[in-house]
Amino acid sequence: MSVKLGGNILVTGTNRGIGLELVKHLVENAGEQDHIYACCREPEGAGATALRELANQHPLQITVVQLDTSDEASISAAVQTVGERVGAGGLNLLINNAAINRPASPATLSRTSKTDMMQVYETNVVGPFLLAKMFLPHLQRAAECGSPPKDKGDRMSCRRSAIINISTLISSIEKCPETFYAARMYPYRTSKAALNMLTRCLAEDFRKHNILVTAVHPGWVLTDMGGKEAPLTPRDSVVGMLGMMSSLGDKDSGILLDWEGNRIPW
Repeated sequence: MSVKLGGNILVTGTNRGIGLELVKHLVENAGEQDHIYACCREPEGAGATALRELANQHPLQITVVQLDTSDEASISAAVQTVGERVGAGGLNLLINNAAINRPASPATLSRTSKTDMMQVYETNVVGPFLLAKMFLPHLQRAAECGSPPKDKGDRMSCRRSAIINISTLISSIEKCPETFYAARMYPYRTSKAALNMLTRCLAEDFRKHNILVTAVHPGWVLTDMGGKEAPLTPRDSVVGMLGMMSSLGDKDSGILLDWEGNRIPW
């Protein structure tokens, strides 16, 4: 038996691709008391048209929030805005989905600059780090308010209080020899490997607060980043991820899983 996702949910990078599909599916299954905070860098920009239209269709369930995960001031402002809205109920689920890839694939060693490495690391690792740090009081509040899932007796779940970091199969150091030549992406790979370590550290640190922290590989998805050859649609990926996330418990904190729930080695 799985536990329905709901409550106050925040998703980053929601103007397109997996992020937008996450918001679509979450709102399709949202109850009257559930609310989705959909974050993107430029809410009024041309790239967020689909997100704005979706929010206009569901004004009671979706709030669009300006958030640039590479900008600490932007993160702080978003945390304040969301914190005021969630109030005593806290934040139940933070999905760190926003990420960039520089330079465009194939990001071979010769084509990759220091600037590429730093920009990717700042967005893909430092952003989730700051969001976890700043949202911690709101996640704690949700953990204190929520009740453990009745089906397994676990103290932690995505319904109660959790952070999901969207990672990737190609972050796996063990599997690098199998995947490297199909995706030569130095900044992206190394940043996601660092995100995995952040996931592991947060899981240990937040366990005392009953906050679950898990990294998830969404599959090779047909998006701007995934490319036209990807076999998985955003909707299929998201349906799989949310179904898998709904059943996560204590034993799943601090590990990397794929969208079907299979464990991926570090």
